[in-house]
Amino acid sequence: MIEEVLPGIFRVEVPLFNNPLQSVNSYIIKGRDRNLVVDTGMDREECAKALFAAFTELGIDMGETDFFITHLHVDHLELVFKIASGTSRVYFNNPDREILDDEGSWEEAIRCAAQNGFPTIELRKTLKIYANSIFKFINDVKFTILKEGDKINTGNHEFKCLETPGHTPGSMCLYEDRENFLFSGDHILQEVTPNISLLLERELNPLQSYLESLDKIAALNVDLILPGHRKAFRNPQQRIKEIKSHHRFREEEILAILNENAGDAYQTASRMGWDLPLAWQEFPVFQRWFATGEALAHLKYLESRNLVSRYEKGGKTIFTLT
Repeated sequence: MIEEVLPGIFRVEVPLFNNPLQSVNSYIIKGRDRNLVVDTGMDREECAKALFAAFTELGIDMGETDFFITHLHVDHLELVFKIASGTSRVYFNNPDREILDDEGSWEEAIRCAAQNGFPTIELRKTLKIYANSIFKFINDVKFTILKEGDKINTGNHEFKCLETPGHTPGSMCLYEDRENFLFSGDHILQEVTPNISLLLERELNPLQSYLESLDKIAALNVDLILPGHRKAFRNPQQRIKEIKSHHRFREEEILAILNENAGDAYQTASRMGWDLPLAWQEFPVFQRWFATGEALAHLKYLESRNLVSRYEKGGKTIFTLT
């Protein structure tokens, strides 16, 4: 489905196989000389079919088309390796690129998961499939790296790059400050809260970074959010308040869990409330991994506020109330 969300800006729902989010938004901005596509979907036939149907309908010439990828997650990034032309610029951020470029990041993720109680046999197998999917193409595309304040001009629009770490270390939004709209990627979503996880040992305090990034957007004059999933929405200030309230609830939930028993992040996550209508052990591996990472991000944030402390036991990190 193609929706013209603003004059010359089109939202394409790209289907996501076996994913609770169901689809990812790819945005096509038609320009006079160059077009810009924001996010692409996964390297799957149904994703490519949906996106190329939109390109055909809109008369998009791939030789005149550049790409902006909001963050490193496969549902936003992977297909670009297949569809970018030899003349395409692929705009990306440096923190996420460093993770992609470092094949050791997968082992780092497994070490971090194991340290925090996650049973790693399933995770190792799943991450190997994921890594092979990404790395079979990554050397075929040279990223154009952007940083805070850099600008992309497409058609009548001048987009300013905003670094919004939290959902990933390098998550980046595009802000049109003359027309007051924002491509938010997964930084701000309307119907679901973005997953804020600590998955790598190098990440210091992703939840704190995320909350600061929310404040950064709240300080701007933004009327319309064009998110990475679901429909565009207005009144981002209200949505930011709701997201902050969600994380306060999570903090209180974790403190109540630790008040009953100390535990590692995996044990803590298993006792938290999640939207999936499944028992914890029936969660798909990725969902359990991200849930554990989200619990760990909150535990780290609570630790930074001296509400939680940690100790080592049996090769695992155990959290307890301070």
